[in-house]
Formats: sequence, C-alpha cells, structure tokens
Amino acid sequence: MKKFFIILIVLCCTSSLQAQQDEQLSLYMYNKLYFNPAYAGSRDAISAVVSGRFQWVDFKGAPTTQWFSLHTPLIQKSLGLGTHLVNDRIGNRSRTSAYLDLSGSIPLDDASQRLSLGLSGGIDVVGYDFSAVNVVDPSDPYFGQTQSITKPNVGAGIYYYGDKHYISFSVPRILRPKVTSSFDSIVSTLNAQHYFLAGGYVFDLNSVFKLQPSTLIKFTPGAPITIDANISLLMYDVLWTGVMYRFNESVGINIIYNIKKTLSMGYVYDFPINGLRTYQNGSHEIFLRYDITPKNRPFTSPRYF
Repeated sequence: MKKFFIILIVLCCTSSLQAQQDEQLSLYMYNKLYFNPAYAGSRDAISAVVSGRFQWVDFKGAPTTQWFSLHTPLIQKSLGLGTHLVNDRIGNRSRTSAYLDLSGSIPLDDASQRLSLGLSGGIDVVGYDFSAVNVVDPSDPYFGQTQSITKPNVGAGIYYYGDKHYISFSVPRILRPKVTSSFDSIVSTLNAQHYFLAGGYVFDLNSVFKLQPSTLIKFTPGAPITIDANISLLMYDVLWTGVMYRFNESVGINIIYNIKKTLSMGYVYDFPINGLRTYQNGSHEIFLRYDITPKNRPFTSPRYF
C-alpha cells in the first residue's frame, strides 16, 4: 500500500502542467467534500468545515472564495449525508453553489478500510455585473447590464480510505448546461466537466513525528492540467507544518493546529512563481473544522483526513 502512494505522488511530481479552471483550494485534503461527494460521512462524526481563500492580494478583481461543508455518517457508517456551499467571485463574475451529498460505503478486508461511492445534486447560480465595467464599444449588448442564471447539476465520486491513507476520484459537475443564448455559452464554459484525482498517506517516522505527503490533480478536457503537491510534518498529533507546490504557478507554506481532537484550524500562504508574481502579493487561505461525536462514541483513532 505504501508503495502505491509513493508511486502516485512521484508521478504527480514529474508533471509540468498548469492552469486554474475551478475554484482554487490549497487545503484540499481537509475539505474534500467540495469536490467528492463520496467523502460524506467518512470522519465518524458530524463534521463542519468553514474555509476562505483570498487570492492574488492587491490584484484588482482577484478571486475570493468561501466554502462551507457539513456531513455525517448514518446507519453505522454505511451511509453518509452532507451538504456543501461555495461562493466564488472573480472580477465581475460570481458563482454561488449549493449541493447535497449522499454516499454509501462498504468495509474491505480490514475493518479500518472502506470503499465509498457518492452522488451529489444541486444548483449553480452564475452572475455577471457589467454595470461597472469600462468598455471600448458602448454598443456592446452586455454594456451596463447585470445578468444571472441558475443551472442544476449533479456530481459523482469514489473514495477509498483508511486510518492513514486515501485515494479519491470524482467529477463534481457532470451535466453541461444547455446553450440557448450567448450568456448560456459563457456559463457552459464555466461549468465544464472537471476531473479530480487526489491521494495522501501518513507515514510514522517515530513516536513524535509523522509525515503526510498528498497531491491533487485537476483535469478539464481542452485545458491544461493543474497539479498540487503538499508535504506536511505532524508533531505530537497536534501541529502540522508543511510546504505546497502548485506546478509552474506557486509555492507556499501551511500550518494546521489541532486545538483538541474535535477542533482544528489552519492557514496557508502561497506566492506565485509565474508571470503574476510582480503584480500581486500572494494568496491567503484559512479554515476551521469542528467534529461533533456522541459521548458514547469517541474517536477510536486519529482522523488524519
């Protein structure tokens, strides 16, 4: 098993492709419900995550994104139920998404390892505000207009996990919106299918330190691949410190503090290494996770993912 994860991470690190198609997320390993509904219920607790990203500080019209997710196991972990909300804005474009997530899982040869399948369904509300945009051609049909459109969509994913490892593959949006106007064409491009492949493993170095490498690959047909790699060191099961690399785009540092077994908070700062580095001062991302467990069902082992 360890060899498989090492090979997966090495393959990711040998690629040299880039791009941002969907909302960017550096702490993806702590907010997987955003891109994979099969993650619902996998933490043995009612788990809530609030996260925010402020990208390309001091760059006019830079992306800002907020996430919220909530999920819980049902029927002795065989089912999981959750929801996730996303609010994203870049320039004069905004997208607000609300999805319900449902998963079903089965134990494998080891009771600590499970295979989960998930489905999600919800809506994306996409809007454009052209009222404050400077245009060269005032006769442009969108000049001075504010438009929005609501489109339903569904997603699916598969999630294999244990106490110290996971592999995830998902398609958060499967449907392509029907194009009946030029505005629909813009929304259809924005809601293109994205394929997410992620994996991570926790290695025990000794009784004090653990090492967690992880990676996330995003692929959209007709667009370059985005690959994130992260490696973090855990000390005393309390403090994660690590570095991240988004290929040909940015590098960064992260810190996660487990205040107690049920409460964690984290921060990431990443700085561009591409042509944008002279126009902005990096990106900030924060997150807070809280797990609620019944008094008669405490955590039986650390939940690293």
